[in-house]
Amino acid sequence: MASLIIFSLVLCSFSIAADAQQRQFNISLGSSLKPNTKNSSWVSPSGLYAFGFYPQGNGYAVGVFLAGIPQKTVVWTARRDDPPVSSDVTLLFSSDSGLVLRSAQGQNTNIVPASQSASSASVSDSGNFVIYDSNQQIIWQSFDHPNDTLLPGQRLQAGTELFSSVSETDKSKGIFRIKMQNDGNLVQYPVETPDTGEYAYWASGTDGSGENVTLNLDPNGHLYLLNAKGVNIKDLEQGGNLTNETIYSAKIDADGIFRLYSYNLTENGNWSIAWSSTKDKCSPKGLCGLNGYCTLNDLEPQCECIPGFSPVHQGNRSSGCERNFVAESCKEENVSTKYSIQELANTVWLENSYSTLSSASKGDCEKACLEDCNCEAVFYEDGQCKKQSLPLKYGRTDPGNSNSALIKVGMLKSVSDPGLDRIVP
Repeated sequence: MASLIIFSLVLCSFSIAADAQQRQFNISLGSSLKPNTKNSSWVSPSGLYAFGFYPQGNGYAVGVFLAGIPQKTVVWTARRDDPPVSSDVTLLFSSDSGLVLRSAQGQNTNIVPASQSASSASVSDSGNFVIYDSNQQIIWQSFDHPNDTLLPGQRLQAGTELFSSVSETDKSKGIFRIKMQNDGNLVQYPVETPDTGEYAYWASGTDGSGENVTLNLDPNGHLYLLNAKGVNIKDLEQGGNLTNETIYSAKIDADGIFRLYSYNLTENGNWSIAWSSTKDKCSPKGLCGLNGYCTLNDLEPQCECIPGFSPVHQGNRSSGCERNFVAESCKEENVSTKYSIQELANTVWLENSYSTLSSASKGDCEKACLEDCNCEAVFYEDGQCKKQSLPLKYGRTDPGNSNSALIKVGMLKSVSDPGLDRIVP
């Protein structure tokens, strides 16, 4: 209760001096932390946030997390793609190196670089870990290097993006991203794709709003876009009255959906969804990996493999699917007799056609693929027959779409479990 009262006072002063809120110089040069000890983290003035070690996998990671609630939610991780560290490491804060991890053998790994000489550091009640120089000027802050989460008072600047985590327990980089583009549009994509419309699966619709548009989150849950003049160009969520009992965070989840969450500090319950970019859980492209497709079952996503394919890794739906038969060489004669066509009706995919036949029947389309050794699938819709090579990407069922995917499948399959065409999450 005491920590809640203190935090309430901090929230009330947020609008007056957010910067002053961060300047709690409670971490001095020479300070250190060790995992699995009483001195494993540095906490914010109210005790709501902490910076330090938290359990990950078979070891520990370093980051910022909510320490003042039962669910110790991680909001930022340093070097998120590094493997977990062991319990015998030490985190040191020094003037010349910033924050370094020192192993028991004396090897140093830089965690937070200091471009200038560091003098002090703090963890604010807004969840920002900050390093200052001797003039009390900020030389580094975690708010400038977000992972998957945006906190109140934090901005996603133009040209920057959030990346999802692999899972709730694995904070390394996942397979989805949300980018605040330089054209003013906030857009969601799979990772490692161009910033073009064919790869996008959600957008704010604010393209053309100019450069330097930012995504902002206020303490009352107001999630919105500001242009370079400070004008609100779009509300994603209007938020409510500022209270001392509720905190918010915006996050791109492991399933690829961008959500705004609220948490009531007086109830010690679960995070509640206040807003989401979509309620269609098959919408994120790439959820089911290569040669897999997503279908909704009671509004929950279920990943399936295309005919003739089985999951690469059961339990990892994004790993996709691989052939469960041996493909014949194009040099063999009568190749078409070794294959059949199986149809996936009402499905949509990323189109990457290498040949198109017009005014064709579905039978003509199937025959054309069977007689073409390079054809591994065709998309058929309204007389258009579009030949495809593998892999097929971003598949999902869509009852309102008349496209059919016609998959070439080997007639003599290898021995496999017929139930393995479904990817178990």
